[in-house]
Amino acid sequence: MSRLAGLFAQLRDAGRAALIPFMTAGDPSLTATVPLMHALVAAGADAIELGMPFSDPMADGPSIQRASERALARGVKLRMVLEWVREFRTTNSHTPIILMGYLNPVEAMGITLFAEAAATAGVDGVILVDLTPEEGRGEAVVLRQQGIDPIFLLAPTSGPERVATVRSMGSGFVYYVSLRGITGAAQADWAEVLERVQQLRQQLGLPVAIGFGIRDAATVARVATGADAVVVGSALVDQLAACATDEEAIAAATRFIEPLVQAVRSTERRGA
Repeated sequence: MSRLAGLFAQLRDAGRAALIPFMTAGDPSLTATVPLMHALVAAGADAIELGMPFSDPMADGPSIQRASERALARGVKLRMVLEWVREFRTTNSHTPIILMGYLNPVEAMGITLFAEAAATAGVDGVILVDLTPEEGRGEAVVLRQQGIDPIFLLAPTSGPERVATVRSMGSGFVYYVSLRGITGAAQADWAEVLERVQQLRQQLGLPVAIGFGIRDAATVARVATGADAVVVGSALVDQLAACATDEEAIAAATRFIEPLVQAVRSTERRGA
């Protein structure tokens, strides 16, 4: 059983959702990435989404765009991101790591070489925001051959044909974009989102994570009543951006995530 499958099976038995924080690799510093990953786990994160910096992150809002810009200005490359995952794995063999980014850097490396390197580093899942399921069958096959889950996005605008395509190709979980917009945007209609997620869980037979627009413990608790996982990105990235040192960043990440962990662990998930 993969780390992601094991995590969701464990949480299904526990009757709660997972909390998955997102951070951009290389931000707020090159030396902070691995210590921050460990700090998030120590504070209670169930898995980590690690952003692969990209120069044109069109689905991301200003917070994550600026984090990518800062990381790229420091010289972060895809191989460095994989090396940080490998370093994290030297002392953590159980926490799922999901890389999230865009297709261009992966294509530049070559999908086969990327998948092999990611598997060797200890990556569990890959989300390529601009790779549609209709165009990503080949990439999905290559990732799965290396034991990596290809994770696709669904949105409020996704129709039945796309849902069926994701069901046939995706694994690990499905990332549901709660908003018609970019990361860090305004609040969604959570009742509407959770109703749609319940429908998708039945149709897909996969766990469904909800992301975009989740910034505080109250919203985490609300979303955790119906999702298999809650993803928090821009709000954490904003906290890290304000830190002058790695020590400040680790302390800020811990302070930020602890109430979110408490919220998700104290919320019983319906419709398991």
